[in-house]
Amino acid sequence: MEIIQALLKEMDQEAATTRKMLSRVPEDKYDWQPHPKSMKMLRLATHIAELPGWVTMAIHTDGLDFQANPYKPVVLKNAAELMEYFETTLADGRKNLEAVSLSRLDEPWTLSDGDQVLVKQTVGEMIRVAYSQIVHHRAQLGVYLRLLDIPIPGSYGPSADEY
Repeated sequence: MEIIQALLKEMDQEAATTRKMLSRVPEDKYDWQPHPKSMKMLRLATHIAELPGWVTMAIHTDGLDFQANPYKPVVLKNAAELMEYFETTLADGRKNLEAVSLSRLDEPWTLSDGDQVLVKQTVGEMIRVAYSQIVHHRAQLGVYLRLLDIPIPGSYGPSADEY
């Protein structure tokens, strides 16, 4: 299987699980957080929903400098907006991944905070990092849901709530 086809397949598989997780986020708990250092639930869900857009960013930029581009999360008000935002970033990421050349995947990409280089890797590696971030933050969301006694959907098989 060609690398781009493999990345598209993985994107689709992770999107199915992400949809299930995001659909469980209760609107009345958007401001809930398990710890003062934790993100509020809506902030975490919004970040998960935006991460497929990092595929587009990796393909069309040479990097991201947090100092030069301060983070500005999209403001969402309800479950419908959250799901629509996820579907929009997913469709955009998928469209750009379908169109990217194999040679672009080997070009350098840098994540930095001003002069401090955080990560220097290829565009292809950054796309995989975006996928890993989706899985990582989705797992955090699973902990939030568990602490609120909200049934958790399975990710790579059934969850304890599905037995």
